[in-house]
Amino acid sequence: MDLAPGRQPGQGCAEAAGDDEPFEQKLARIKRELDAVPALPGVYLWKDKTGQVIYVGKAKQLRARMRQYVNFQDDRAKIPLLVDQISSFEYIVVGNEHESLVLEKNLINQYAPWFNADFKDDKSYPFIALTKGDVFPAIKYTREKHRADTRYFGPYTDSRAARYMVDIARRVVPICASSCADWRSLKRKLEKDPLACMTTDVRPCFDAHVGLGPGACCGRVTPEQYAANVKRVERFLSGQHREFVEELAEEMQQAAAELDFERAGRIKARIDTINGLCDKQHAVSSRNLNADVIGFYREETIAGVHVLMVREGRIINSNEFVLNRGLDVPDEDLLHMFLLRYYDTTTSIPHEVIVRRLPEDVDAMCDWLTEKLASSHGAKVRFASPERGEKADLVTMAEQNAKHTLMRYKVRTNYEDKRINDALLQLESALALDAPPLRIECFDISTNHGTYTVASMVVFTNGRPDKSQYRRFKIKAQLDEANDFLSMQEVMSRRYCAERMADERFGKKPDLIILDGGLPQLNAVIEQFDRMGVTDIALCGLAKRDEELFVPWQDTGPVVLPSGSASLYLVKQVRDEAHRFAITFHRELRGKGMTASILDEVAGLGPVRKKALLKHFKSFKNLKAASLQSILDAKVVPVEVANELYAVLRQYNSEAKSEVVVGGEGEA
Repeated sequence: MDLAPGRQPGQGCAEAAGDDEPFEQKLARIKRELDAVPALPGVYLWKDKTGQVIYVGKAKQLRARMRQYVNFQDDRAKIPLLVDQISSFEYIVVGNEHESLVLEKNLINQYAPWFNADFKDDKSYPFIALTKGDVFPAIKYTREKHRADTRYFGPYTDSRAARYMVDIARRVVPICASSCADWRSLKRKLEKDPLACMTTDVRPCFDAHVGLGPGACCGRVTPEQYAANVKRVERFLSGQHREFVEELAEEMQQAAAELDFERAGRIKARIDTINGLCDKQHAVSSRNLNADVIGFYREETIAGVHVLMVREGRIINSNEFVLNRGLDVPDEDLLHMFLLRYYDTTTSIPHEVIVRRLPEDVDAMCDWLTEKLASSHGAKVRFASPERGEKADLVTMAEQNAKHTLMRYKVRTNYEDKRINDALLQLESALALDAPPLRIECFDISTNHGTYTVASMVVFTNGRPDKSQYRRFKIKAQLDEANDFLSMQEVMSRRYCAERMADERFGKKPDLIILDGGLPQLNAVIEQFDRMGVTDIALCGLAKRDEELFVPWQDTGPVVLPSGSASLYLVKQVRDEAHRFAITFHRELRGKGMTASILDEVAGLGPVRKKALLKHFKSFKNLKAASLQSILDAKVVPVEVANELYAVLRQYNSEAKSEVVVGGEGEA
């Protein structure tokens, strides 16, 4: 379908203005133009200033959905970047949500918009095909674009599995292969004269000699008999093995009754082939389950997907894919885009699709897949999101395999090295650095209302954690309440003083310092560096809420790294590691301090008895959880001391439940 000029009724558009149109003016213009969009179901297309389609979506009510973008009521991470690039839009009104789903799928295939999730490897996948348009249809392994006169089975992401299934299918049901020269010659002959008679004086091909072909080339089989074989192959490739074996068993018995032991032996070999294949297939359900089980494993910018094809309770095939979106889009977006892409390609439609979370448009998706299934028995496709039982276990299995799918992809493509290189180059450009920041030091403060205040320093060398360079600081300043700015200044004065800068244990000077806390922390450190005379180290403050970077040289606002970019992923990874390291040290100090102070409150509990108690209970954690009887049974302290100790521990435990630990900007 093409949305060229010359619109049909029900379509609309808003044209782009000049390239230099200010953002606020552009946004106001688009909001005005959205007033003319109808409150009807349809599909919308956002375009950039060059007129290129950058996102396609569907909606039950076009105007309300499209307004969510420009009013920033959509909390997806990609929306600010998308709105920044939007210059115009188009929309198409349809009759219902089902029609909008099908149209959305077609437009995504046509335009391949950047903001829509897609397969990471944009390649053709293998299929098994039956050339149904021929008088004698042949089976083949192919990667061709789908033809109307051919039925396809797949996709197979493992080409060896696809070729193996072609071989198995021909052993089970004799059928011609498209690679056979005699079949191609027969096809050309029939194209010239569809009524040409088959004669038996033609020499049979090699496949007919060994039982893989039915002998269409030499007139051994009529088109009607051959058509029955084709239907059998279709059923076999669709996973209907159980009924197929029962039919073959009846044929074998009939052949034996007619004393045709040679034919009975051939049928017995086919049954053994199917049973051997079933033995290799993993049985996962005691029921006659016919379902696709889909599992996701997401990282920041990519996601792995694994599809288990379960037919008659057995996994007959599994497919794996890598998507070009990850944690930067919501779960429902990723699922919706994958379902559209996958089921638009495959012809193997199950009766049930099992996922961790149902898609938002589950009814429209069910109608679309039911239409594709086209069951002669009126079967409908349904979605399931099980919380327990064997179906939930299958989803977990699919998710575990999706994780391994992603790991294999990253190893195969050297993804991590490429991502890190991109991230360092992007940071160099975004922060106006002299060179890529090969050594990054990040600091975070963790405190509990001014007590047990600590700081962490984590180091990333060449984009990877360098744990041998991590350092922890106990804040020495006496604080009556939390003061992250004073604490950060103290850490800077200790880390970047001349003595420490010359200390080889602290490594070389960093190319970039990241401060968890945003603009206030940055200003505090700039003030401290001015006092110390440090002017040759790049600084930035990371605001946790919107992942914005504040830099000393820009007064107009923060630097915003693109959503889903490698640089944003690296910055968040560095920040999260600093936060984790600070919290761990803070809890360690707090735990030791609490242990000493709590036991000091118990009258009659001196150093010797403390040591004996902790030795008996192995840890303070076990002592906290001990009952009064357990303390008495230890026979370490007198009864009155045990009673006092138990009372103190009960009070401590009740206070600990409501205690809040503060770290950096947030709570942990």
